[in-house]
This record gives sequence, structure tokens and C-alpha cells, in this order.
Amino acid sequence: MKPKPAPAAAGAPDPYFPTSGDHRYRVHRYELAVDYRPGPNRLAGSARLTAVADVALAEFALDLAEFRIGRVLVDGKAARYTHRGGKLRVRPAKALAAGAAFTVEVHYTGNPRPVRSPWGGLGWEELSEGALVASQPVGAPSWFPCNDRPADKASYQLSVTTPSPFTVVASGRLLTRTTRASSTTWVYEQSAPTSPYLVTVSIGPYRPVPLTERPAAPQAGYVPQTGFVPERLAADFARDFARQPAMMSYFGEAFGPYPFGEYAVVVADEELDVPVEAQGVATFGTNHLGGGWERERLIAHELAHQWFGNSVSIADWRHIWLNEGFAKYAEWLWSEHAGGPAAAVHAAAAHRLLAGLPQDLRLADPGRRLMFDDRLYQRGGLAVHALRRALGDEAFFAMLRDWTAVHRHGVVGTEDLLAHAARYTAVPLGPLFEAWLHRPELPPLPG
Repeated sequence: MKPKPAPAAAGAPDPYFPTSGDHRYRVHRYELAVDYRPGPNRLAGSARLTAVADVALAEFALDLAEFRIGRVLVDGKAARYTHRGGKLRVRPAKALAAGAAFTVEVHYTGNPRPVRSPWGGLGWEELSEGALVASQPVGAPSWFPCNDRPADKASYQLSVTTPSPFTVVASGRLLTRTTRASSTTWVYEQSAPTSPYLVTVSIGPYRPVPLTERPAAPQAGYVPQTGFVPERLAADFARDFARQPAMMSYFGEAFGPYPFGEYAVVVADEELDVPVEAQGVATFGTNHLGGGWERERLIAHELAHQWFGNSVSIADWRHIWLNEGFAKYAEWLWSEHAGGPAAAVHAAAAHRLLAGLPQDLRLADPGRRLMFDDRLYQRGGLAVHALRRALGDEAFFAMLRDWTAVHRHGVVGTEDLLAHAARYTAVPLGPLFEAWLHRPELPPLPG
């Protein structure tokens, strides 16, 4: 099935982040080349973007943090620009016509650091040995110039040069690794459409730990899965993530085929507040090792985001429950499948938790302040459970697999899910969605 066209990368600005991105054009491809020196935390980069103007443009904007700009070219010609407040505003020598394809090339240097947000620093984070990137929702400009909108998905080629003792893990498939003198250049290709916040890099003294063995002959459903971890944690990682291949297999049955070519897990040699998903990669901290359900559910959650959030992406941040609600429910489904408590048991626990908390969150439009509130995750999981109860298992899982197939590598909003789910039942779903998504009061536990 072909992906449904996105609800337009062009259109209105994101209501939660109206200054992020430029909705008047769409990027088709990024070619990024960065040279990073961990000691002085120094980055020298060049970015070449291939884009299409949706309207006539005398100027356009890119998002980029506080770097020094070397030069900016549009279609190979020097362009005027200003750079302040995280915005690189570019004025081509000749205005761009509506529908015109164009390229913009930016050369920049500086000391990358997280950008400020209501949730702390986001994006490029310097570690004691190396660096990592965790950009959700608006941290991508901390290390490369971009059109920072979740709906503006593009392919990426990423070249990272760094001292040879370090390993580089990035979104996509490793094409080449070339060592010259004391530096090594790693080139990754991510051909699947990717939102800027889902592009990641991890740099560190990591050892690869394969979680799967490549079959002798091509095998349907096989997904290469590799961990990249500090040497001292390799055995712990192999033990704690041993069930991830079984999760991948089950999610492939429940949600449809894995949407990318590979899956990598990085364990940074530091404690992190939460794991972070990116396209084809998830990053964990040392505090996420140790086994037990609370850690295993995080493995399931981040893996599920490859379907819900990464392949099927949101049109704007109002719809974040589509990412987090389905990933939360994936935790409960894995528990049920693996012989733990059923999804209904987890749903009942979540309902008890929410019943004792304030009832001021509207799931379909929580507002920027509450978009990462734990209640959104729990209520999102409950809303998916309510939909499962309404449809019945056979129709529910058929609906899920078709959802990820029809919208594979596409962009969706809440209304798209409502229209899609309605095809799998003769019972009107409007009252269910109204209660769970649009009203703040907690509905009764689905039964």
C-alpha cells in the first residue's frame, strides 16, 4: 500500500513551536559532514540541503544554534544571510519560484551544546568521552542547520570524522569507514524519510555487541540488531537485552514489518534521565541496565517508536499522544505476550494512577506544557486499550498493521487515526474518541 500523502509539510507553523522551522518549503535530502574533536568539543560542519519551495521565496529560514557561519550558497551562488536567535535567514541572489527545486549549502564551526527548552538542554550533549544527540522535540539545530519541523521528513547522508579510538553510531546504514592518520570518517545513509529531531549521532569508546546472527540465506523478517556499549558493560548488555530480538519478532507480527533496515542500541557510559529514540537507533544510559520489568518495558517502548513516531510520524506536536500512547501500549502488549501481566492489568493500574491525579489534560491537544507529562503516556495507553476493547482483537490488530502500512514513512494527525479506525467496526467510535481524546475527565476503565 502506498503511504497517504502527509498533511502538508507546507501550511501553518507548529502551534506549540511557532518559531521552529519554515513551513514554506520542504527538504528532500540532507548531506551532512561534520568533523568533531571531543577534547575541545569542537565541531566543523558543512550541510547541503536539497529542497522544494512551496511558495515563491525571496528569503527563507533554517534553524541553527550559535555557530560561526563560514559561507552560505544557494544553487551554488553566494547568498546573503543573517544569523541570530537560532535562525539562519537566507536571501538568495535570485528569488525562488513556487515549485522550484533548490540547494542550500552552509559551512559552520563552533562548540556544540544543547539548545535551551522548557525541559532542559536538548540536542548535542558532550560526554566525558565523546558525545550523543537527543533532540526531541526541538534540539536538532544544536548541531546542524535544518527545517526543524516533524512533518518535514527527508533522507540523510551523514559523514562524521573523529579521532580513531572512538566509534560513531548514527541513524541509518554504515556505508564506509575510512581511517587516515589518527582520524576515522564514518559515513551513514538513512534513505527512509526522517524528521530532523530523529537524526542522531553517538560518539564514544564503544564495543559492538551483536544481538542477532546474520542468516546464511536471506530470511524474511530478519533485522540486524547491534548494541554499542562500553567494554565493561558488554556482558551486562547482552544479558539485559537478550529478549529484544523476540520483541522485534512479536512487534513485527503485531504492528507489521519493521520499517527500517537495521536497529542499533547505544548505552552511553553515563546515567540518562530517560532513554531516547531516534530513527533506527535508541540510546540508553548505564542506569537502564540491570534487568527487571521497569527496564525491560523501556526496551519495548523505544523499539515500538520505530513504528509509532519514526515511520508513522506526527504532523505537529499537538499529536504527540500518537507516538507515546502506542509506545506505552506496546509495553503492555509485550508483557501480555511474554507471559507477564495482561494488558488489561496494566491498564487497570494506569487508570488507578490517573484517577488520583488532576484531570486537566486533553490528550489530542495537551498543550506544550504537558506534552511530556506522564499522564499523557498513561492515558494514551488507556485510549489505545479502549480502542482495542471496542474493536475486538482481530479487528484491532488488523487495524494496527494497516495503519503502519498505509502511513509507512508518512505523516499523520489524530483525525487520520479516527478515520482509519472507523473502517474496522460498524459501531460509531466518535463517543469513545471524544471521551478519551478531547475531554479532560478520566472515562471509566475500558471493560
